[in-house]
Amino acid sequence: MKSILAVGLGGAIGSVMRYLITLWWLRPGENNFPLPTFLANVAGCFLIGIIFTVGEKQEWLSSEMRLFLMTGICGGFTTFSAFALENWKFLQTDQTGLFILYVSVTFIATLIAIAGGVWLSRIILY
Repeated sequence: MKSILAVGLGGAIGSVMRYLITLWWLRPGENNFPLPTFLANVAGCFLIGIIFTVGEKQEWLSSEMRLFLMTGICGGFTTFSAFALENWKFLQTDQTGLFILYVSVTFIATLIAIAGGVWLSRIILY
């Protein structure tokens, strides 16, 4: 039960944080590159890299706290369903260039963000 509550509470926090990024970015007439989703996914991957590495090496980070942070907050904050929908819209409106750019940059940036989070955590922990 503690695990379910940890994930649920973390998911609520992460989802609200994600929504606030969208509100911050909304600008009338500018609906091309979906920067809020991109930023949320890259930042979430960076954070999950840090949390994963710290969780592997630090006993004070309980399994419930890791669920709260990784599955809950990072899971609620990152937005694969929004990412997929935005790409679907690019394809439906013949914006193939933006589709290719967004998929490529997001994939590469999120992998680099996870690696950066792991790298930074290892430097700090060792």
